[in-house]
Amino acid sequence: MEENFKQQPTDIIKIAMFGPESTGKTTLAKQLADHFQTVWAPEFARKYLQEKWDSSQQICTLEDMLPIALGQIKLENESLQKANKYLFCDTNLMVTKVFSEMYYDFCDPVLIEAASENKYDLFFLTDVDVPWTKDDLRDKPSDRQNTFNIFKETLISIHKPFIIISGNIEERLNKAIAILSDLEKAKNIGLSSHDFVQIYECGADFDTILKHIQIFKKGMSKTSLDRAAVINDGIVKLSDKDFKQLEAIFDAKKNNLKLKKFVPASGAASRMFKFLSEFLNEYNSTEETINAYINRKKDTSLTVFLAGLEKYPFYEEVDNTLKKNYSNYNEWNKDLKDYYFIKTLLSSRFYNYAGKPKGILPFHRYENQNIATPIEEHLNECVTYATSNKTAFMHFTVSEEHQLEFEKIIHDVKPKVEAQSGIDIKIHFSYQNKATDTIAVDAKNEPFRDENGLLIFRPGGHGALIDNLNNLDADVIFIKNIDNVIQNHIEEIALYKKALAGILITTQEQVFSYLDQLDSNTITENNIDEIVTFVKSKLNNGIVSDFQKYTLENKITYIREILNRPIRVCGMVKNEGEPGGGPFWVRDNSGHVSLQIVESSQVDTNNPDQLAIMKTATHFNPVDLICGIKNYKGEKFELTQFVDHNSGFIVEKNKNGREIKAYELPGLWNGAMAKWITIFVEVPLITFNPVKTVNDLLKPAHQPQ
Repeated sequence: MEENFKQQPTDIIKIAMFGPESTGKTTLAKQLADHFQTVWAPEFARKYLQEKWDSSQQICTLEDMLPIALGQIKLENESLQKANKYLFCDTNLMVTKVFSEMYYDFCDPVLIEAASENKYDLFFLTDVDVPWTKDDLRDKPSDRQNTFNIFKETLISIHKPFIIISGNIEERLNKAIAILSDLEKAKNIGLSSHDFVQIYECGADFDTILKHIQIFKKGMSKTSLDRAAVINDGIVKLSDKDFKQLEAIFDAKKNNLKLKKFVPASGAASRMFKFLSEFLNEYNSTEETINAYINRKKDTSLTVFLAGLEKYPFYEEVDNTLKKNYSNYNEWNKDLKDYYFIKTLLSSRFYNYAGKPKGILPFHRYENQNIATPIEEHLNECVTYATSNKTAFMHFTVSEEHQLEFEKIIHDVKPKVEAQSGIDIKIHFSYQNKATDTIAVDAKNEPFRDENGLLIFRPGGHGALIDNLNNLDADVIFIKNIDNVIQNHIEEIALYKKALAGILITTQEQVFSYLDQLDSNTITENNIDEIVTFVKSKLNNGIVSDFQKYTLENKITYIREILNRPIRVCGMVKNEGEPGGGPFWVRDNSGHVSLQIVESSQVDTNNPDQLAIMKTATHFNPVDLICGIKNYKGEKFELTQFVDHNSGFIVEKNKNGREIKAYELPGLWNGAMAKWITIFVEVPLITFNPVKTVNDLLKPAHQPQ
């Protein structure tokens, strides 16, 4: 590249305006320079060509391209000497290159090289959504979109960092200012402009990304357990009579309520088949028998799987596929048949079960040979308890790539369920917001990059679904995991679901009544005392020790803040060794104790006292939640305001043999609901039938009876 075309070295952040004619480049450059109290480099071509026109009535020619480019880079370098932190360039050599190729179908190689090698921290690609303004030099009012596409493809082809700027003058300025603020933060922590654009395009809040990076470096604070929640100390125990009475309350009031069932269903079934995947990777049929492998690996899960093979709902279909594809199948020995059964089950050529979401897998086989997926079973459940006015509303969170598979199953089974129940089922879907993905880091807590140097982002875990829940409109929401279904005793499941909803409704009624009182001008100290007793005894919420010293006005403010929250009623089953979260009394940094569902990973197990408390847990969270997300005025709560952002997780993974750490957001029923009113109720074990591994399908809850 010729020396005259080179940029001067600088630490100044240089921003290039880039785009077709009459798209607001000059306006934006001036505005940004004024805002950041710096200078801008004007467009040399405008002055050059105007003078040429004024003096000789001649228009631009190919021979003008290099002089224009030289003049432009000279203006930029001169402006750089006066710049303060930022330099905003109204145009640049890349614009000249594009116009040269558009008008003359040629560009001087010197200009091509200079335009490609000159660097800017960011290009603002100005959109064609502003009116075209005529002047002596502009001549392309038509086909603006095609011209814009040429400019865009140019930046993409040479890998320049750019962001499209659209909107009116004010919107463009505000957007650009916000972008530059984040760009500066990115550079301060060593991220490149390309990194920044990647983060911007994924929709993530940049301050949140920075916070996550700091979390990796500082580590997560552990939850401080005060004591386990047990019967009569955090967990309510009800009689059969109580459950039936609460069910009756719900049934009497449900037709005045909008009900919805919310089912997180986006996760893949990889963990469900993990031991089978490991078997395929490590087993060599020419060197050992399957029994030898089992003994070597102490793989009891594989023993159970093979022993119960014919009981799985997918057995016959897979077996028929094997017979169809391998003519000598019947001559094989048992080891070879078993090996190929597992291989066919997991192979992408055939069933690829480990790569699919649980919701679409066969879970149950009925006597009529009907094979039911979790989707169908959730529909069967939904019509038994999440129904009002002969209508049931269901909401699945799914991955976008699998939605069509969900829709196909629903298309096939929904009419049958509706015909059998007489209930009209309305089904909606949502995706986990990509903006909730979190950045991954390496062992040194530096951003993890793939083979192309791109940052790696991972889904933020089920805690991200608080956004999905926040977008729902319902009075009562039933939450249940996609894999927690049952083949038998659905009516019994319905009883407990409706009873928990009855508790929610009665609690809401009392809470709303008290909030109305607090809004009135007739509230007295006696009224306050009654409410405080309710808060302590029914809502399990402590009151500050000096509460009685508060003025009446301050008491009202304090109590209103406690009561005016979303409410969750959570079923709890007795702990029988299942992994997962449990109910505890938790102490926050201010010393306040509240009921929370806590995962084992949140506890400092190196602390003997904390470990001892964790081991005293008597119950387990089966993810059986009934939620009220509206306030006493019928308005939806903004659920993101009730998240404990300090209760996320750091998980360690392996990607292509490299250690990777990822941050997961506070869990949906953990930290994401930490500031809700919480009521724990013991429910029978029959309500908890998750399928964590494929072998769980052999349990009675998932087998014909």
